[in-house]
Amino acid sequence: MPSVTADAARIDGLRLSAPSEYARILRKAHEATISGRPDPHIPASLLESWQRSLALGINPERHSPLRRHEVEEARTLGAGHPLAPVIPALTQLLADETPDGRHLLIVTDHQGEVLWRVGSSHALRQADALEFVEGADWSESGIGTNAISEALVTGAPAQLLSAEHLVRSHHEWACTASPIRDPHTNRILGILDVSGPINTVTPDSLRMVRCAVRLAEELLRSSRPAATVADGAPATLTLNLLGDKPTAEVDGGARLPLTLRRAEILALLASRSGGWSADELAYHVHGEDGAAASVRTEMHRIRAALGKIVEANPYRFAAGMEVLTDVSTVTGHLRAGCVAKALEVYRAPLLARSGNLAIELLRDELNAAVSASVRASGDQELMLRWCSTDMGATDFDAWAAAGATAGNDPRLGLLQARMARRDREFGA
Repeated sequence: MPSVTADAARIDGLRLSAPSEYARILRKAHEATISGRPDPHIPASLLESWQRSLALGINPERHSPLRRHEVEEARTLGAGHPLAPVIPALTQLLADETPDGRHLLIVTDHQGEVLWRVGSSHALRQADALEFVEGADWSESGIGTNAISEALVTGAPAQLLSAEHLVRSHHEWACTASPIRDPHTNRILGILDVSGPINTVTPDSLRMVRCAVRLAEELLRSSRPAATVADGAPATLTLNLLGDKPTAEVDGGARLPLTLRRAEILALLASRSGGWSADELAYHVHGEDGAAASVRTEMHRIRAALGKIVEANPYRFAAGMEVLTDVSTVTGHLRAGCVAKALEVYRAPLLARSGNLAIELLRDELNAAVSASVRASGDQELMLRWCSTDMGATDFDAWAAAGATAGNDPRLGLLQARMARRDREFGA
């Protein structure tokens, strides 16, 4: 009888030589794994991605991607994106807009939001059925495991076929994706993806995507010089937004304190790669009575303190500049399945003193992501560590999960007291 390893190798050999047969086997493995019986044909890295997706609330039976923007809004954002100049070359190299064209060319931003898609009318209609459209979020948290999300998580090319996708409605598709990086900063600007029915994938698909990425990066390299302090545009901005003393560092310099208002604006800019209009920022920062003029004034003060870090129309971080935040560090660890590392960084709430509604929503979103990942880990020590923080102190789902696994840990006394108080408050 062949070993599991030999059997897995034989099946993997069918991946590109007989994709339909490979898909049939993978669907059975997917069914078993989702039902709680992990199949050895599912690679460990893929299984970890599925687990992270499930912890984020992705439903493999029927799940639509999150929508960050409407289609027309996303197209407008694409027109001003740093990758816009290379789209014509990518289209000429990889797209097939003929009546018989079967695959799609997709380009997302660095968070996985679809900004461009090119293909035949038939391929576009197929994509419409999956809501694979401009403005849709194809990151792991937006739609679950797919080639785009894998490229974002690993920072490397990825190819997923059929039931390697978590969501069943994607099992008829094959997707090949790779990050496009800023050649000056190495920051991921977006993801290039080629998707189509299973039988459109070939042994050359991954090579062609890699070649297209190299072309795009070379065009970016020759189109503009690197941003440097010498020409007045900082190359790196580091924002420390967790806690009650926000700071900014420009190109590794001293930590500069930020007023709460400016920290809120910078946090909002960091949360959306496509940028914000002055009116949008005015509303989210100041409420219904907010005026665009007040935002422009704050932007002037931010530039005076930190340099030319922000561009206007819409307001967003300057092209080519690498923006690092402690919040993105936490979420990056979560995407990579490194929950313990995420907890090491996540020691305080996002802008703890802010009562701004938009910031509160971002704060709650971060808390929910950490909570879900901690509970999905099944690690009793991580759950108890989380519940001991200010952010996890009222996470009663995590407390309950910790109580079920913690045995005689002395920290259970506090857990039981808080659970009892919760029950009294809700009249249980």
